[in-house]
Amino acid sequence: MSTPSYLIDTNIIIGLEDNHAVKPAYSKFSQLAAKHKVDVFVHEAARDDYSQDKDLARRKISLSKLDKYQLLEKVKGLKETDLEAAFGRIRKHNDVVDATLLHAVSIGATDFLITEDQGLHNRAQKHSADLGNRVLYIEDAMQLLATTFEPRAVPIRHVVDVSAHTIPLDDSFFDSLRQDYAPFDEWWRTKCVSERRPCWVVYDDDEVAGLIVRKDESGSDTDATQKLPKILKICTFKVSPEKRGVKLGELLLKMVLWYAQKNSYDLAYLTAYPKQEALIALLEFYGFCKTGTKGNDGELIFERNFSKSRLTVQAGQEIYDADRTNYPRFVSGPDVRGFVIPIVEEFHDVLFPDLRDVRQPDLFLDVGGRTRPKRPGNTIRKVYVCQSPSKLGDAGSVLFFYKCKSDNPPSQSLTAVGILESVSVATSTRELIQLTGGRSVYSEAKLTAFQASPENSYKVINFLLVDYLEPPLSLNDLETSGILTSHPQAITEFKDGKLMDALERSSLSFKL
Repeated sequence: MSTPSYLIDTNIIIGLEDNHAVKPAYSKFSQLAAKHKVDVFVHEAARDDYSQDKDLARRKISLSKLDKYQLLEKVKGLKETDLEAAFGRIRKHNDVVDATLLHAVSIGATDFLITEDQGLHNRAQKHSADLGNRVLYIEDAMQLLATTFEPRAVPIRHVVDVSAHTIPLDDSFFDSLRQDYAPFDEWWRTKCVSERRPCWVVYDDDEVAGLIVRKDESGSDTDATQKLPKILKICTFKVSPEKRGVKLGELLLKMVLWYAQKNSYDLAYLTAYPKQEALIALLEFYGFCKTGTKGNDGELIFERNFSKSRLTVQAGQEIYDADRTNYPRFVSGPDVRGFVIPIVEEFHDVLFPDLRDVRQPDLFLDVGGRTRPKRPGNTIRKVYVCQSPSKLGDAGSVLFFYKCKSDNPPSQSLTAVGILESVSVATSTRELIQLTGGRSVYSEAKLTAFQASPENSYKVINFLLVDYLEPPLSLNDLETSGILTSHPQAITEFKDGKLMDALERSSLSFKL
């Protein structure tokens, strides 16, 4: 996509340059335009307008402000009669300037005109709906820039998005990276710090516990074997060895996969050495494939494609395997069953800590507020334990999680969607601990307190969390639309196409 250009009216220049506090929309637009190297023009006709000011001192100041912007030259031979025929009656010189600005947009010399002049907006709308849509107020222009260039936020707790220059290089976390790559310090300073590369970091008492350094690339400038338009390079992917027990690698990979899917990347890739067996296994489980070797030291390239299109099952492939290798996309359709799983607030907050109301004490933090994740509450693969008598479908079934009536919002709403991996039944505490496999968000003491037995068995549901619903689907909306008939008391299966109705209301980042 070529970078759009913006032409600013003189009233926008006044808002940006006059000697008073700049309004938020003006400053945000200026900031985003500079950050993303967007062309911002003033028109030569507006400059001519300023040049007619008889106050020489004021004229000098005004023209100096215009010099900060690129100049869009006038069209030679453009007549006032032509402007009037196209853009309405011209009574005074300012009308000529206004029509000239609209003419520049109409011929494609610039993509958008920004003005707070309602008369200009009216002229544009009278000319055509297309032109009217390209004449923006400053607030609209700011929002358009943000939508065009700023990535969608991905709400994953414990992971912070920072610039590389904010991370101290003397942190012991980097020692093993230096051992594997001797020029690491120089690379960090000359590439990561100087370019202020974005990073995802998990901290443990102000020390780095997990880190991803990322970079945007295109097919014309990448080490990836697939030369696609929009590429996410994972420059560094590392978890401190003593922190792997809380699944930080999976937590960080979840960030990569959600971010790439939601922001329409074509490809994500990274490199790993054969000795990094745990990382390679994790990557391959979620669809990364080895596509090549980099350099002479055996460094392997792993790539993963992303798409917004509808996911279909290949010949001989199981639905669940298609889901996990294309995560967070998943298969939907008449062959896929769907279920609602109700959860009380206490367990909902533990299972989905990303959604926990921030006013509540965090079960994953030490006393005193230290940001130390204790259990794998916001990873991809999760385990839910319940005693619902209802049965579930095959692997690949779609699961909607329903937060029951609660003190904190959202209450009585569908909040998250997942994909069923497996279901087991535990008839003893030992089985319960074994079946949860280190992925349970409950402590061993909590699992023991369940007192599982043949007469008091528990269902152990393994699933992949694929997205949160934004906004949650309230019980009122679900009843009004006929998706549910009442508050679900137990695991409930969607019938008669209601699964697709629920999915279509879920604002997922791909076609169903």
